[in-house]
Amino acid sequence: MKIYCLNRSINIPVTESEAWNFFSNPNNLSVITPKSMNFEVSKVDTDNIYNGQHIHYTVSPLFGISMKWTSLILDVVKQKCFTDVQVNGPYKYWHHKHIFEKISGGIKVIDKIHYALPFGCIGSILHPILVKNRLDQIFGYRNSKIKEIFGEIK
Repeated sequence: MKIYCLNRSINIPVTESEAWNFFSNPNNLSVITPKSMNFEVSKVDTDNIYNGQHIHYTVSPLFGISMKWTSLILDVVKQKCFTDVQVNGPYKYWHHKHIFEKISGGIKVIDKIHYALPFGCIGSILHPILVKNRLDQIFGYRNSKIKEIFGEIK
């Protein structure tokens, strides 16, 4: 299984608490996800993430095809980091670590994603054409929305 990596970061002028309160609330994910993905939280038991929490979504990652996605939240360290792992969804493997580092003037928000595609060789062929470009667009949009909401530290 080929594991791909995607790393992004942005520096925002907020406190640890403000960053944590926004990014750890599952309902805010729809705010920073492109509208074209039709992202919707379909089931979550609380707005405060915790170890072992399952979050259910519907999303249209490619070609407008709606899919269900379930994430398991792990490794929660309040105001520092948490990880979401795909339990059910479009990827063969998805591991997304969210890290919040205190920096001068604010917080550095870091996304470290490791993922694998289904369909073996076909998935590998489609990766550079469809998946990598789409993920770059999604995380580009995400950072644009974060800048719009919070501003950015250069």
